[in-house]
Amino acid sequence: MISLFLYTLWAGYLGWQWRRVRTIQNEINELKKQVKPTPVTPEGKALEVPPSQVEIKIQQLTEERKELLKGSYRDRHYNAGSILLGFGVLESVGGGLNTWIRTGKLFPGPHLFAGAAITVLWALSAALVPSMQKGSETARSFHIALNTLNVLLFVSQIPTGFDIVLKVFEFTKWP
Repeated sequence: MISLFLYTLWAGYLGWQWRRVRTIQNEINELKKQVKPTPVTPEGKALEVPPSQVEIKIQQLTEERKELLKGSYRDRHYNAGSILLGFGVLESVGGGLNTWIRTGKLFPGPHLFAGAAITVLWALSAALVPSMQKGSETARSFHIALNTLNVLLFVSQIPTGFDIVLKVFEFTKWP
């Protein structure tokens, strides 16, 4: 589960980078609106003028975007999310089944309910992907909000999961 949590953070990082790729162009476009036209002589020749701070910033952002594009963050985030959804649901359902098989019952409590909520949030977040691919900013915002909540719930799972592992070791008959 720790590796699944770390992979969740990795998928979030990839998503953040993909968002940066998409939003950096908006920043560049806004800055381009601020660029003043190059002065010309009465004969129509452009004067040599050092670049303004705005033009320098545009150049920096353009270079940053080129570097970000090389990272293929869109595809990597999509793949990481798909893997996370698959293994996360498998682990979530598998954990409940393991408990049921070993003890004949489930133990309702924060760990069980947060785990179920995390699994549902993974599904809801994945369901937003088609809308995001069509450009829906609302879907993107919900996707980010759901995954932020998911990470917070996952953080709450760490201490409760550790307590469960200790109880399992306590009641396990070792050879």
